[in-house]
Amino acid sequence: MRFEYYHDGLSDVPKLSVDGTVENAVHLSHWQGNRTPRSLRADTSTEIALNLVGSPQRDELTQGIKLVTNNHFDTDGVLSVWTVLAGARALDLRDKLIPAAEAGDFSEYTNESAIRASLAIQGADSPIPTNGVSSPLARHLAGGADVDERRAYELVLPEVERVLTRTDVYEPLWREGWAGIASALESFARGASRVEEDAEAHLSIVTLAPELYGAAGFKPTRHAAPYTAISRHARGEVYLIATPFAGGWAYRVDYPYYSWAVTVVRPPVVRRNFAPLVARLNELERNEDARWKPDTGELTSALKFTDAGGVLQASSLTPDVVAKEMRGVLLEGAAKVSSRAGDASGAIAREA
Repeated sequence: MRFEYYHDGLSDVPKLSVDGTVENAVHLSHWQGNRTPRSLRADTSTEIALNLVGSPQRDELTQGIKLVTNNHFDTDGVLSVWTVLAGARALDLRDKLIPAAEAGDFSEYTNESAIRASLAIQGADSPIPTNGVSSPLARHLAGGADVDERRAYELVLPEVERVLTRTDVYEPLWREGWAGIASALESFARGASRVEEDAEAHLSIVTLAPELYGAAGFKPTRHAAPYTAISRHARGEVYLIATPFAGGWAYRVDYPYYSWAVTVVRPPVVRRNFAPLVARLNELERNEDARWKPDTGELTSALKFTDAGGVLQASSLTPDVVAKEMRGVLLEGAAKVSSRAGDASGAIAREA
């Protein structure tokens, strides 16, 4: 097996498309639209790759193809590529590979080492793809220089096993990112940040403590949501995330951070029609310098309160008001789905 970062020259070449999906390839991917063989499917591409290398039908499934490619750089991409290249040897690291992939792609907390390994490789706990490479490990191996995704793979792949098994050695690369995650986790642990679950509406109402972001407080142009901490505590199908800001509240609404992928164990999450909610919130809103808007600019974002440039602003609405309006829309949508399902069942019964 050999790896080559995807480029147009590979379009007509037989290949294994690992994690990312490209045409004219055998897919080993959890991305939407993948054609991964059913027997290999799993929630992360890394686990799919592990299923492949452990399968007695490996040669048949790969159709004898020796070229491995991917079209982006992140933790799950690196680990799934490395797994296919390493073959059966990767199976011994299964309990380290999968949690690290989940930390990178889904912002999930299995153990500290997995998160730290992903931070060293990927550079953040965000499920949002970034332009370019923010990998501390790749930059370190390049002597501090910026690298593109192709070069990042060349540098990082030989280090994967050591990153997973000797994660502490790489502390300078993950220390800062882990400190932010640890601070957010601690905020939830002491109750300063909290999650209220509305089980009927499948809504998690997340309220973040202002001190989570330090003495200066939350800054929309600088701070992202604490994805790993939220993922560890929230259990709903929709997250309302509220942060005190500038005398009001900054808001974003997200779906669970795994929900962008095609999953097998984790249940699928249906995207809601939030158009009525957006209209209603804008009717109630008193800050005329910003608007509630649908947002699909991130893999799991649904809507935000932003200015014309897309920067979060301070809403005049309190979390209980926003949650009440969301609950109404979510329950109404659930009732319509249930009604349609009942009508379909009745029609089938009548035909029978």
